[in-house]
Amino acid sequence: MFAEERQQQIAGLVAASGRASVTDLAERFRITTETVRRDLAALESAGTVRRVHGGAVSADRFSTTEESILERTIQRQAQKLRIAEAALNFLPQGPSGSILLDAGSTTEVLADILARRSAGGAGSQGADGERELVVITHAIPIAAKLASTPGIALQILGGRVRGLTQAAVGQATVDAAHKLRPDIAFVGTNGIHASFGLSTPDPEEAAVKAAFVQSARRIVVLADSSKLDAETLVQFASLKDLDTVITDRKPSSELAAALAEAGVEVVIA
Repeated sequence: MFAEERQQQIAGLVAASGRASVTDLAERFRITTETVRRDLAALESAGTVRRVHGGAVSADRFSTTEESILERTIQRQAQKLRIAEAALNFLPQGPSGSILLDAGSTTEVLADILARRSAGGAGSQGADGERELVVITHAIPIAAKLASTPGIALQILGGRVRGLTQAAVGQATVDAAHKLRPDIAFVGTNGIHASFGLSTPDPEEAAVKAAFVQSARRIVVLADSSKLDAETLVQFASLKDLDTVITDRKPSSELAAALAEAGVEVVIA
């Protein structure tokens, strides 16, 4: 195989999965790791991929890249629906309970499901002596979906609303989160990496997410497979801070090993 043909195939693999490791590419194409690194260098020079430690990622996965919540809502819808449906198994059991819903497109899908279930009779008001779920969020779209939902007591964390994510951020949001102890926090992330943990491009978003992780009794991360092995600018949690990760594809061997070592349950939806 000519080098140009091999490089085109490598670029296609990185584009399809978001990331490729040097060792995996060497085994796949039966070439040395040095040859792989030369191929990746050539592809990076052409702007096709971006080299990172141990391999390469798609050129558009820069540490500060961040799409709006509206853009993310229309992407990977089937995967996000499966993840959100799997998250239902982690809701608090019993006559009452509390959850925190982080801002994000997948947590928004979970809010949609909760609203439909409650409106269809699966939930009921606490005043009737039946189950009531306390839902805490700083996300305007999520609050709008759940504001009048039977069986759900909505609490909104205040702060400055960031237009890109339509979520409250800032010190007021962080302080309010630290004063709560919800049973479960369903947290979104822009990247989950074996060594860097969970990350997001914006420092204020990261501070709020870190407060959520520190406050809740149990942390369940909802992350579609495009977030796996990704690193963005600001870390807000390490893998050992997590209890469960729900995703739509088996993590890479490196990430899977790191999650197992940290004692994190992985659910493939």
